[in-house]
Amino acid sequence: MQDKGAVVNKDDKWVIRGVTEEGKKLRPSDWIERLSSTLASFGNDHRLQYSNAVAPCMIDGEKCLVVARNLDEIDPDAYAFIMGFAKSNQLCIREDRRTGERALSV
Repeated sequence: MQDKGAVVNKDDKWVIRGVTEEGKKLRPSDWIERLSSTLASFGNDHRLQYSNAVAPCMIDGEKCLVVARNLDEIDPDAYAFIMGFAKSNQLCIREDRRTGERALSV
């Protein structure tokens, strides 16, 4: 993770992979949808709309959770919960380095 004193672009995101640091898949397999839906809301069309700060994503065929770094300023409790969950389950956390069409605009 990045040093707290470093300047962070508000558009920067973390990608939390669905595998542990040991390479094992986290169970239950729907944990990404469960976490994403806690910050989601229903739109006027009565469909679930994910938050701009937390969203499920497929990267190279793997389910991942994308978390905006500035979530810690917007909703510190949600950020602490999500990152704490990832760390306690030893999930792989990395910077989202996708650009262009591959970039997720959360």
